[in-house]
Amino acid sequence: MSDALSATLLLVRHGQIEANTARIWHGSTDSPLTDHGHHEARRTAEFLSRTRPRARALYTSPLLRTRQTAAAIGERLGLEAIVEAGLAEYGIGELEGVSYQALLEEHRFFTRIALDRDFAPPGGESPNAVMARVTASLARIASAHRGEEVVVVSHGAALGLALGQLIDRDPMRWQRYHLANCGLSELVLEPEPKLLAWNQTDHL
Repeated sequence: MSDALSATLLLVRHGQIEANTARIWHGSTDSPLTDHGHHEARRTAEFLSRTRPRARALYTSPLLRTRQTAAAIGERLGLEAIVEAGLAEYGIGELEGVSYQALLEEHRFFTRIALDRDFAPPGGESPNAVMARVTASLARIASAHRGEEVVVVSHGAALGLALGQLIDRDPMRWQRYHLANCGLSELVLEPEPKLLAWNQTDHL
């Protein structure tokens, strides 16, 4: 539960999309949830309605997969989702739609961003840019909802980079913070960033 000063951010990664099962980096590419992803979203919504009925607000990335996940949650909590552009996924431009294996072996993408946090593929973003916008969005949301519980629906890489910076002061610790589809975490930012719960999936 949140205290009088700090908001509790209930972080939710979106439900499954086809790119997740194919092990493809989807990034800013838009696509809907799979049937299983819709099921995950409904299960998450049911769980939050039982355990967090006092949640006061619901924020979502602008991408369809998060908006569909948030819609299921909002229906059960009686909340209208607020689109927050800064919660969007890490976009990697011309490398989107490429498998993780090819990103690793052919494009050396993970090596390049590990060596240079400001590296951005053509048409894409850098880790530092993603970290900065996501942490800024989380800070704005927390500031607007002091002492309240707020549901935030976003993406795996975007949240991973933000949590790496907030918890470890290093966005490149992002892979430590891998979230399952519709995994639930609790984050407070004050008096210092702290995870109260991490990647809970028992509700799925």
